[in-house]
Amino acid sequence: MSVKVRIEPSGHEFDTAPGETLLEAAVREGFHLPYSCRNGACGTCKGRILSGTVTHQPYEAKALSEAERAAGLSLFCRALPEGPVVIEAREIGVAKDIVIKVLPCRVARMEKLAPDVMRLFLKLPQNERLQYLAGQYIDILLKDGRRRGFSIANSPAADEFLELHIRHVPGGLFSGHVFNTMQERALLRFEGPLGTFFLRKESDKPVILMAAGTGFAPIKAIVEQSLIEGSKRPLSLYWGARTRADLYLHDLALGWAAEHAHIRYTPVLSRPGSEDAWEGRTGYVQEAVAADWPDLSGFEVYGSGPPRMIEAAKGVLASRGLPADAFFYDAFEYARDPVPSP
Repeated sequence: MSVKVRIEPSGHEFDTAPGETLLEAAVREGFHLPYSCRNGACGTCKGRILSGTVTHQPYEAKALSEAERAAGLSLFCRALPEGPVVIEAREIGVAKDIVIKVLPCRVARMEKLAPDVMRLFLKLPQNERLQYLAGQYIDILLKDGRRRGFSIANSPAADEFLELHIRHVPGGLFSGHVFNTMQERALLRFEGPLGTFFLRKESDKPVILMAAGTGFAPIKAIVEQSLIEGSKRPLSLYWGARTRADLYLHDLALGWAAEHAHIRYTPVLSRPGSEDAWEGRTGYVQEAVAADWPDLSGFEVYGSGPPRMIEAAKGVLASRGLPADAFFYDAFEYARDPVPSP
């Protein structure tokens, strides 16, 4: 039996099917709410239940605290309505006309960018193209029904291939396959585009782009699309990594800054080794942003990286005056299944 859900303040309504989460139903019906991981790890889809009752599928406690849940907040990606529900959520209209598809693709090329980062170029079937916004991601669909999400690293305007940056996770099912057994011309299936991480073009505020590790992938797509469109909106890119080798496309980012006066690039290493001979910034990427910009009240910040970086950034950036609604982020975990909530 379907259940009616209303979104406030828009007043939009949709129905959920049995066993379907609030987020799954909203996306299926074309209502784009903020989300990222879709497995209860990042907290991007957090919103308020104004009326009605939901139960939650397993999620990670860091994504929704007991105090937040007691105050009426919910993770829409894990919330199952028990009856009619009214939720409070911010809708994102720019993505409303993009169609989510399940498509086959072929691995056209593989390129190792770092010892533990592989770049895949995926070729779609002839006469097929994926319409997406720079910053969105796709889910690779595994044969056992599991999914692995990866950001699209190239501009939608250069979509002959879809470019993915895949980090080798010790014990990782899919990343182990990519690094150990996958061959070019292998066939894959994916669903996408997904996510609500993309540049908000209705604003002309200067932008800070903050990436950690392979969180550089969606940032790369955003920068490339901005350059193709001829935008001169100021972009300050900060890329945090452990060692110099982890800045796997460092020269590309240096080139952007050298060739375009409105782009600034600051690499930050948290664990440089003696072999790196590093003379640049050290520490954590969010701390570097805060040190350089004591007043962020007139900025927008876009962050992409693991949840611990995103969570740390929220407090640090807020202390510099960044409004909560001016921080957009894509938080991801590396191939971890959710653990039961306490």
